[in-house]
Amino acid sequence: MDGGQSEQSTAGFGELLRVRRERVGLTQQCLADHATLSVRAIRDMESGRVQRPRQETVRLLADALRLEGRSRSVFEAAARRRVLGEEPDGEPTAPPVARGAIVGREVEVEVLADALAVHGDRLVSVVGLGGVGKTRLVLEVARRLHLAARWSVHWVDCRRGPDTDRARHEELARTIGDRPTLLVLDGADDGVDPALLDWLFHRCPGLRVLITAQVPQALPGGQVIPLAPLPTPGPELDHDPVALAEVGSVRLLLAHIRRLRPGFRLEPEEAPAVAALCRHLDGLPGALEPAAAWTLVQSPRQLVARLADGPFQFASPPVAYSGRGDVRESLGTALLRLTLGQRALLDLLVAEPGAWSGEDAVALSGWTPQECLGAVHELLSRGLIRSVPAQDGVRFTVLNLCRLICREERERWLSPVGAARGGGHTVFPLLEAVAG
Repeated sequence: MDGGQSEQSTAGFGELLRVRRERVGLTQQCLADHATLSVRAIRDMESGRVQRPRQETVRLLADALRLEGRSRSVFEAAARRRVLGEEPDGEPTAPPVARGAIVGREVEVEVLADALAVHGDRLVSVVGLGGVGKTRLVLEVARRLHLAARWSVHWVDCRRGPDTDRARHEELARTIGDRPTLLVLDGADDGVDPALLDWLFHRCPGLRVLITAQVPQALPGGQVIPLAPLPTPGPELDHDPVALAEVGSVRLLLAHIRRLRPGFRLEPEEAPAVAALCRHLDGLPGALEPAAAWTLVQSPRQLVARLADGPFQFASPPVAYSGRGDVRESLGTALLRLTLGQRALLDLLVAEPGAWSGEDAVALSGWTPQECLGAVHELLSRGLIRSVPAQDGVRFTVLNLCRLICREERERWLSPVGAARGGGHTVFPLLEAVAG
């Protein structure tokens, strides 16, 4: 057997091996066959019982996983770390513990973890609508990096207000030192001080910073990753429960329902209603979870019938969800943060049925391509529109919930009371001018 054995899990190399194996779609047996090792050796390394795999074993694994360049160096370094004493003294700081499983975000987790650990990005922002799952995604990435690469994680909840205490910053820099560390600034909607980030990066060469916010902030050297809602099923899957259950939003909705109703199965007669719920609620995790809570008292078909009276009823389930964010409030806040031009374009696009292209938006608005596509980019980054599969290039659609709010506001403005009061929203005179 390779290396010494211990019941104490080392997590680092074993977790990284598991992540790399699953990424290329290999079972433990398949990897063992490709690497000419025993499946027990693979199992022992992934569980942490083998702490010190031989160099030849690591080489065989790296070859079987087809690792090259930086990915191979990180993999080999993780195997050497305990032998060569490359890991700093003391246990790395762990991230907060998530309170629920993450579902449907496997690709995003891999992309974000690779951006930080493999490609070496030092400053990354995950942006998107409130309720889209930014915090949960970042929690999973932080957990992976802590276990696989033995990074320390320092988590800052920016919703509690800005931290301007210089002494605290000095202490944080001393704590991080040269150790590989992920600093998470969660909910940084009021912005981040670029000078502070520069100072921390200079003091802490192993530091990576991961920011979550609803609106992207222009930060020197930063990468912005917009987080879209989960994929929703097309109508062609409504009567195919097996294929339907593989769609991200359906997987999440079913996971929530089964926690409340452990015996629930996606039967053919319920499949169309489950698919309709996911489409109506745009695949937004923050909307799907409270909708699932109502299945304690109503079936998915009954919930779909309630959608005729407005989907935002699902935002306030009766038990245990009072601390969660409200999707309608998040959408309203996102709309208020738009410039007049961005809002005018959005209101034009709301009236467009189905999916539309950037060229369609340019023709509809009458703006220059640069001006119009820049506004489309902003709407996409803020999570108010989403891209949809298309064979003729990139196409987009406005979120159903966003469409509903925009139409409600327009109806209020056009009503006799709204007109007498001046409309209550300054965007519609501009909209009429743009449309005219």
